[in-house]
Amino acid sequence: MRRVERALISLTDKSGCEGFAGALAAMGIEILSTGGTAQKLRASGLKVTDVSEFTGFPEMLDGRVKTLHPLVHGGILNQRENADHQRQCRQHGIKPIDIVAVNLYAFAQTVADPGCTLADAIENIDIGGPTLLRASAKNFQDVTVIVDPADYPQVLSELQARGNTTLATRFRLARKVFELTSTYDTAIAQWLRIVDPAVDPYFSGADDHA
Repeated sequence: MRRVERALISLTDKSGCEGFAGALAAMGIEILSTGGTAQKLRASGLKVTDVSEFTGFPEMLDGRVKTLHPLVHGGILNQRENADHQRQCRQHGIKPIDIVAVNLYAFAQTVADPGCTLADAIENIDIGGPTLLRASAKNFQDVTVIVDPADYPQVLSELQARGNTTLATRFRLARKVFELTSTYDTAIAQWLRIVDPAVDPYFSGADDHA
């Protein structure tokens, strides 16, 4: 069984992340991270590689673009037993990302505030997170994807015992991803239905730019 080499950790809910990342690091697994998660992990004494360093491309557009890069998604989506995939990865310098621990911007909590504007809501629509999660879940054959801190103990137990998680565990975790992203997109769609362009200030003067 192929041993895990690298994990990407980027979390809104950071509960337990230091212990989880610390256990990964103790097994020799490289930690990639972004923003506040990277800061929190470094503050606990862990060595962390920023995703921007990993890709050679900076975070930009006020953080809207962090992980949307072929070195990240190629690292997740390549099939480890596919010889042509591996040839392409070597050709383009793509390194495997074997664990992805991500949870999403708190959209539901944001729009629950009666004062939430459309502009506020839009900035809390996560793009990179769902993309990472869906890519990882699609490739559960090779990638362990975690959206819930409650799954950290089982993942660590299997890694410590086997060097990787079981296929059954990866499949179970992939199902949780699609349940989460489905619920997340539904919450966005339902909230946008109540926005009235006739009165919301977001639309004021918008047609001036048409």
